[in-house]
Amino acid sequence: MRGQSPETAPRTATVNPVSTSASRSVWRIVAAREIVVKLRDRNFVISTVVTIVAIVASLAISGFLSSRPDKVDVAIAGSDTSVVVDTANTLAAGTDTTFTARPVTDRAAVEQLVREDEVDVGLVPAEPSGWQLIGKTAEDDDATTYITAAAQQIALQRNAAAAGVSLEELGRGATVTYDLLERGSIDPGLAKIVSFVFAFLFYLASVMFGMSIAQSVVEEKQNRIVEILASAMPLRQLLIGKVAGNATLAFAQLALFAGAGLAGLAMTGKGAQLGQIAGAAGWFIVFFLVGFLALASLWAVAGALATRSEDLQSTSTPLGMLIMIVLFAGIFLTGTARVIASYVPVMSIVAMPARLADGTAGWWEPFLALALMAVATYGIVVIAEKIYRRSLMQTQGRLTMRQALALED
Repeated sequence: MRGQSPETAPRTATVNPVSTSASRSVWRIVAAREIVVKLRDRNFVISTVVTIVAIVASLAISGFLSSRPDKVDVAIAGSDTSVVVDTANTLAAGTDTTFTARPVTDRAAVEQLVREDEVDVGLVPAEPSGWQLIGKTAEDDDATTYITAAAQQIALQRNAAAAGVSLEELGRGATVTYDLLERGSIDPGLAKIVSFVFAFLFYLASVMFGMSIAQSVVEEKQNRIVEILASAMPLRQLLIGKVAGNATLAFAQLALFAGAGLAGLAMTGKGAQLGQIAGAAGWFIVFFLVGFLALASLWAVAGALATRSEDLQSTSTPLGMLIMIVLFAGIFLTGTARVIASYVPVMSIVAMPARLADGTAGWWEPFLALALMAVATYGIVVIAEKIYRRSLMQTQGRLTMRQALALED
């Protein structure tokens, strides 16, 4: 005992930790540290707040612009043109489109107002019968739709009166109905937007939190901090803590983004479609959380295989390619290809919630897809944990997954 320095005795007591219930739950400390470090990161907090504000603002502005009344000024000349404008207003009742007539003396005056941008469109009689719309550089869709329909209705009324029949009798047999074979509760355009948002959020969260895990692992390895950590806790606990901490943050951030998106969507006046979109968003968060456990483990492996920060680009390339494939699949896949993708683990994170959003997935399908995802996640985590443990303490050079699996524990 006389030859032992004062520093040696306490270090020997801590280097060989006893395997107890406390050591098996030390991952909670690691997870808490990951969360605290991230929440203290100004860039992370600011980017999260800015993204939430951007989501709400963009949807609110979109709703405001779409709800603004579309006023169309129409310069008119000739007999009965005012009747056409009045009928167009009647047909447009219940929409945001209104037509305001500006009577002038003749066609030349109408054309002058259109050229000077004093009005949106002009309307004059056309020989031998009918009317003609006059625009400057492009057709006005509202004028084409409603004024044309008004002119046709007036013509039918006059022709029916001349023939001695009613308008109803004249139009008998012309009714057209629309039957949808596959009904969805939200419009296709909105469904595509929701699908794109799911894919983008998946990419954003996977890369941001995943790269954070990989950089943390490689920095601890490069600075030899991992050797100290390994002496104080099992490496499995270190991995669990990192994955759990970042998964918690990713879940919370996605929940905030989804809540902001739903709030912004409510401002657009699409309340009737909000329920299905909210359900799809909830499923997306659940799918992402289960899938992120696998992705986070793989990001940790990418960091463990590297020896320096410069190696991280090489070791993380396959994972980056996988994330890009899921991103593009979520945006561009349609029909049968998207149905298949909705059952493929990782791809189902985006594909299945997108199908739920447009109403093409049965109630039982997300449960089956989630079960497949959970099984795949378990297998990936088991293999990733083995590679992580075997490569983390290797500092001689960059490893491949095959080389790491060939190492002894």
